[in-house]
Amino acid sequence: MTWILTHSGQQFDLLRPNASMIKPGDIAHALAHLCRFNGHSRGHYSVAQHSLIVASLVPAEHQLVALLHDAAEAYIGDMTQPLKAVLPEYQYVEHQIWLAVCDRFDIQPDLHACVKQADMVALATERRDLMPKHPATWDCLRGVQPMKETIVPLSAESASMMFFSQLMALMQSAHRRRYSA
Repeated sequence: MTWILTHSGQQFDLLRPNASMIKPGDIAHALAHLCRFNGHSRGHYSVAQHSLIVASLVPAEHQLVALLHDAAEAYIGDMTQPLKAVLPEYQYVEHQIWLAVCDRFDIQPDLHACVKQADMVALATERRDLMPKHPATWDCLRGVQPMKETIVPLSAESASMMFFSQLMALMQSAHRRRYSA
């Protein structure tokens, strides 16, 4: 068996994903219940909230892809970077799901530099606000300044509703831009 059952009752084939299997409500629900940092933050902090923050840090034309940049994790979880780096099969599966997400939402698979930078700013802020204090340097954050605002974690229910609402609004906006040009 290579499929999972999603929140909406969708059978999602992990090894043969396609756009028709991708449901906005499934993404919002799963990411809101999925903890960043493998659950090692000081409290529940979701991938959905992280994605909302990343989307808030980029120009309007990049907000949809920024919101969805971790959408594959709705189907395979949020694996820590050190472990992901040594599992090429996982990276392949994640990439195939990402391509299905891109197809479903009509976005480009290559993340714009501003989305990558916003992801790092969010990470720096998360480290400052949500992670246990530790003196070690995170090399990926060298030269990255956190946001001025402090992150206050949302409940899973709030994060899910906010993510879903933002996704619907951005999809409408992208649709209008595409067909008004």
